[in-house]
Parts: sequence; structure tokens; C-alpha cells
Amino acid sequence: MKKFILLLACALSLPGPSTAAAQDSGMALRLDDAQRIALDSNHDLRLALTALRNAQAGVRSADVGPNPLLTLQTININPSQGVGSGSLRNKAVDTTVRIDQQIERGGKRALRVENAQLLEQAARNDLGDVRRQMRLAVAQAYYDLLEAQERRDIVRETASLYDRTREAAVQRRKAGDIAGADVARVEVDALRAANDVNQVEAEVRRAQQTLSLALGGLAGTTDLRATDAWPVADPDLAYEAMADAAIGNRADIRAAEARVRAADAALRLALSLRTRDVTVGVQAEHWPQNGANNQGSGNSVGISIQIPLFLQNQFTGEIRSAQAAADNAAVALERIRAAARGELIVSASDARQAAIRLRRYDTELLAASAKSADAAEYAFRNGAAGVMDVLDARRTRRATLLEAAAARADHAKALAAWEAAKSNASGDQP
Repeated sequence: MKKFILLLACALSLPGPSTAAAQDSGMALRLDDAQRIALDSNHDLRLALTALRNAQAGVRSADVGPNPLLTLQTININPSQGVGSGSLRNKAVDTTVRIDQQIERGGKRALRVENAQLLEQAARNDLGDVRRQMRLAVAQAYYDLLEAQERRDIVRETASLYDRTREAAVQRRKAGDIAGADVARVEVDALRAANDVNQVEAEVRRAQQTLSLALGGLAGTTDLRATDAWPVADPDLAYEAMADAAIGNRADIRAAEARVRAADAALRLALSLRTRDVTVGVQAEHWPQNGANNQGSGNSVGISIQIPLFLQNQFTGEIRSAQAAADNAAVALERIRAAARGELIVSASDARQAAIRLRRYDTELLAASAKSADAAEYAFRNGAAGVMDVLDARRTRRATLLEAAAARADHAKALAAWEAAKSNASGDQP
């Protein structure tokens, strides 16, 4: 319910669409609002938060010592001679109350706590990395929806232009200016444009569903409308330099580093097993004398110390296992660093190239294709151009608009990937 109210508030904060557009637009949503909803709803994020809470519980479990053992014992019960007369306290049985406490040595408790705290730190950074990936997934799905919406606008406008071109062709045929075959060609392209409208409507629905799943699959959020503007292309931004500066702050790298330190603490804990723990015992004994027992010693106390003898187990297996885990953690850190560095390099390059490509569409290709299409359309309506000329110009214009929409989406998603790659998202809760 909380998530639905947040989504509804996001929609109400935006200006409403026109009546014509509202029929197929859906609930308005900004990217920032979508990511806030995902923070509350995303399943992977909730699992990572559960893992963090489990690690926090591990710290509390590690920071405790062994419990003492209470022993109540009654011996020397002789069935043939009996236990004598009198009260229960005066029976001729030997009763002992004993408490044993194990004393840990070698810093085992401190090492357990250190290991658990480092694992908690790793889980917290894992949560930060899941947040980073979640933001990227939401951004990718959001821009896919925004592209699908733009493609829908393009093909609708193209279909409308083909309808007007078909009307002009019919008028010219009536005037005897063009042949019926030319009109048929225009009608074929108009029908294909109508099919394109149906196809892109399905693409919008798929994009809405993908975004809804990224938000957590909340019921009632499948009819969405992306409202953000496309990010501005800036080919001159120092993508590579900014990425290099962020390599040490990545949450996944910090998590791997914490696991390396935790593995080192676990290895030192395994080595500390060779330091003998001692168990100290204190007991009180009650063994009264009566007619059935002349050997009782009355009340007495005693103490004991237990020291393990490492005759069969030298904890070699535990130490080797901990050493292997430490080696694995070090290798995992190297692998994650290499993957992060590669992700930063690739995302920086992709963002720069996408910005250059988009800039070319915005400054040259779109204007040229519009000028060519408008000129061909005008010439055709006035009888100065043939059907194939206007159809070629219109196809070129449509293809250029769709390519530009794809370029905007590629640039937006590349920029989001670059920002996610250099993100140092924290796992701390708001």
C-alpha cells in the first residue's frame, strides 16, 4: 500500500496529459520517482537487506563467551544397604552440585567479533552494490519505455503523413496526373505504416511491463508513462578521468576488501585453536553419615581444571580450510577489481561514443532529413515530383527519426551505465 501511495503521489505531482494523449499514455512517472519506488519494492534489494540484518545478528552471536555448565549429581545409592532413615537431606547418598566454566584463550572471542564485524561491513557494501545495480536496471527500463513512446509518436506521425500523401495521390490520379499503380504504392506504404503503429504499441506495453518488474512488480503499475527529457549529450565530458577516480570507492570493491580482511581474521581464529582453552570447575558435595553409611564425609568443596590434550587433533584441517578461504577472498578481490576497471573503461567509452553519435543526429542528420522530406512532400502535392521521390524521402525521414530515437536511448543508457559504474553507493539505510 505504501508503494502504491508513493507511485500515485508521483503521478499527481506531474501535469496531466491532454485528452487525446491520455487515452494511451498511462500513469506519469519520473526516473527519480521510479528509483525511489524501487528502493522500497525491489526484491533483490530486500534480499540484500535481509542478508545485512543476518550479518548484524552474527556480530551479536560472536561477541559472547561460552556458557557455564551446571551439573547436579547423586551417587553412592546402595540398593542392598538402603539410604538410611531420616529426612531427604540425611539420606546416605553422595550429592554434588558443580559448575564448570570454559575460559577461552588466544583472543578467540575478539577474533570472532572482528570476523563478524568485517562480514557485516561486506554485507552493507553488498547492499550498496545492489542499490547501484538496481538504479541502473530501473534507468535502463525507464529509457527503454521512453524510447518506445518516442517510436510510437514517430510511427503515428508517419502514418498520418502517409494518409495525407495518399489523399494527395488520389487527387492527382483524378486529375490524370499520376497512374493508378503509383497510388497503389502509396497505399502499400500507408498500410505498412499502420502495421508499424500496432507493432510499436506492443513494444510500449512490453517496456511498461519491464519497468513495472524493475519497480518490484507492484500491482497496478503496468500502465506507466515516462515523462523525463532525454539527457543532454556532452562528448567533451572527461568520462575516463572521472571513472578512474571512482575505482576505489565502488561498493563491490569495498565489500570484497572487507571479505579479505574477514578471511584473515578467520585464519587467525583457526590458528588460535592451537592455544588451549581451560575449563575451571567448582563443586559442593554433601555426603552425610547415618546408620546405613559410616563413610560419609559430610559437606565438602572441590575445584578442578580441565586442559585438552592435542593428541589426535592438531586443527590442521581447520587451519588449511581457513587459509584456502583467505586465498579465495584475495583472488575474488582481484577479479572484482579487474571487472570494475573494465566496466568503467567500457562504460566511459560507450558514453562518449554515444554522445558523439547523438550530437551528429541532433546537429546534422535530423535537420537534413526533415528538409529533404518537406521538400519532396511539397513538390509531390504540387505535381512537381513523382510518387517514388516522395516515398523515398518519407522512408528516409522515418528511418532517421527512429535511428535518432535509438541514439537517444543508447546515449541515456550508456550514461546511466557509466554513472552506475563509478557510483560509490552506500549500504546505509536512509
